[in-house]
Amino acid sequence: MAHTLHELADSAAVAKALADFVAEALIARVSRDGLASLAVSGGRTPTRFFDELSTRDLPWAKIGVTLVDERWVRETSDRSNARLVRQHLLKGKAAAARFVPLANDAPTPEAGLFAVNEALEDLAWPLACAVLGMGDDGHTASFFPGGDHLDEALDPDGTLGLIPMQAPNAGEPRITLTLPVLLAADALALHIEGAAKRPVLAKALGEGPATEMPIRAVLRAERPLDIYWCP
Repeated sequence: MAHTLHELADSAAVAKALADFVAEALIARVSRDGLASLAVSGGRTPTRFFDELSTRDLPWAKIGVTLVDERWVRETSDRSNARLVRQHLLKGKAAAARFVPLANDAPTPEAGLFAVNEALEDLAWPLACAVLGMGDDGHTASFFPGGDHLDEALDPDGTLGLIPMQAPNAGEPRITLTLPVLLAADALALHIEGAAKRPVLAKALGEGPATEMPIRAVLRAERPLDIYWCP
């Protein structure tokens, strides 16, 4: 599959271009179905993109937002992706969006899985857009090398939409949308920044098992992917 690589000058340019991409997908779905859902990634990289997207004049009251994956922590934690989304995306005009976090007060992802699944049913599926990130180890979402449920998460024919994950380099226990859910999105983007990520991407585009660099499962899928990168 031929993917589109958007090489931008800096983080601000990536934020604007990616916000344009996401906004177009959301508007198209709302125009067609009346509602739309967006799944975003956490970590440090998307902060400027969130700030940019929050200023866009979109029909936010008709848009649902969730996360691609989440660390199983309380929102009071600096490690919470939900906290990041609330601080940088769900503000201004975008405060009207419906947000469904992936973590709750249950002690483990396994214990909280059913309640999260129920909450996600209120969103419009399939996703209008999903924005992925990529770690230096080639993980995306919570598809970590060595993950205890990695094979299930990457199964293209899997029927589960949400799955718990623990892995040696994942830190906290995680919860993640599965590969089929992400690939079903109308629009799919990979957001990476920094010179060090280019060789990681190049390696992921090469040969080797997807379990070694799980982003390969996305890159090898039979659907287009828009990659946004800056040094």
